[in-house]
Amino acid sequence: MKMNQLLLISIILSTLLFAENILSEVQKNGLTITQEDNTTLTITRIKHILCTEHHITPDSLFGDNYAGRRVPDVCKKSFVTKVGVLQPMTLSKHIETVGELEVLVHIKKANISPETHILIDARTPQWYKQMTIPTSINLSFNTINYTEDLDEDDFQNKTDYLKYKEDYINMFKILNIKKTNDGLDFSQAKSAVFYCNGSWCSQSPKAIMKLINIGYPQEKLLWYRGGLQDWVIYDFTVESSGK
Repeated sequence: MKMNQLLLISIILSTLLFAENILSEVQKNGLTITQEDNTTLTITRIKHILCTEHHITPDSLFGDNYAGRRVPDVCKKSFVTKVGVLQPMTLSKHIETVGELEVLVHIKKANISPETHILIDARTPQWYKQMTIPTSINLSFNTINYTEDLDEDDFQNKTDYLKYKEDYINMFKILNIKKTNDGLDFSQAKSAVFYCNGSWCSQSPKAIMKLINIGYPQEKLLWYRGGLQDWVIYDFTVESSGK
């Protein structure tokens, strides 16, 4: 076997091992990252002592209301199911649907390389301020709008035009999209995980579809379908900036 083939195999195996180590770490311990100001942020499962001491059995998992009657209330979660529109498991064959562990791995990558990876909360600001996944950047689905050659004359007033311009400039900055004389340059666009309130929420799918329509590479778009509802159900850390 040629030397360059052996080198390629070695690189692939090293990459797979690195990915496996990251996954093993977040499965066991959650995630702790060091931010730019040297403060640490820990995202872990919140484990109440009554929950950790309770044995997992079929009766516990599939009893009354998905939890057995003997399971302590602090170990249970109640949530609304009859809201919104249930979303499909996949938005496109080119867009990966991810779960909680993949989100944690993505957060870790974004902490190491913020110029290439990002976690996006696609909900409107009032929802974002109430509760969000740590490290998320708010890019509301209704601010993702861009049409080439659209100018002030296409709007009813200057205020609407300036708002439209402010929104797309902010979007370009967040996702690292470049505007050139030849159109939009996505060569340095970030790998972005999008999410909203849950599997019944359409805001993140709308955000993703809007980006696809302006040419964003689908392979750089990932979708956390479970969103905040699943994140909270599994007792992962959230943060709030006030209502």
